[in-house]
Amino acid sequence: MEVKTMNVKILNAQMDDLVKKGQMVDAVKQFYAETAASSDYGDVATASKQEMVEKMEGFLGAIAKVNEITHLDTLVDGNKSASRFVFDFDMKDNSHIHWHEIIKRDWRDGKVVNEEYFNAG
Repeated sequence: MEVKTMNVKILNAQMDDLVKKGQMVDAVKQFYAETAASSDYGDVATASKQEMVEKMEGFLGAIAKVNEITHLDTLVDGNKSASRFVFDFDMKDNSHIHWHEIIKRDWRDGKVVNEEYFNAG
């Protein structure tokens, strides 16, 4: 069943709102399908909602300070969305992360079935 573009726009906006607040784990729990897959430009892949929850919990737990989470824009085409963010974090290991990232999502039946992260420069 194909999700109408308007539904994807609404669902994606709701998911992006959680991400903007730093609530990535909640976003995954609410919007990922149980068998959703993800991959990022660091070659880290997950094959289920549970794996992604664990990945996000580990990542968020390593952040000492959130300097910036900015949602720049989103495109939706049918069952696909692409959201552009800037993330800036000071990490507990004293490293610094600054990502300009595109998050591409494939949606089915109101849930994310695949999510890919791209370095936008």
